[in-house]
Amino acid sequence: MKNDHRLRRLVDGDTIWLWSVRQKLDRDRYENCRITLSLWREGSRSRLSIVFRPGPDRVISNTYFEAGTVVVLPERDWLNLYEPKTVRRLLQIAAARGELPVGSGTREIDGWHLFEALMAAQNAEA
Repeated sequence: MKNDHRLRRLVDGDTIWLWSVRQKLDRDRYENCRITLSLWREGSRSRLSIVFRPGPDRVISNTYFEAGTVVVLPERDWLNLYEPKTVRRLLQIAAARGELPVGSGTREIDGWHLFEALMAAQNAEA
């Protein structure tokens, strides 16, 4: 499993975003695990935290498959949060919904509704 906490760069027009993926694993209680995709505008202290927690038909990686992966069952739709294309699309959806942080605080949002919107957009494109 990856233990890669480095900051990555994502250029979106004139804006540079820094992002990272963190996994909090609890080997005894899977329901306490989570994967967080955090994004910051370069030079800003505001942060968007997109959090994925396991739930009914919602699976996050916890050593059984590729790190940073989130899956919806029974469709088996999945995303890997270490892929820049995935991060860009999630960021674009969050921005379109007005979910970017304002000021210097942190905004934490549930990632599953962004996941569903991304899958719907992909299916519409197909």
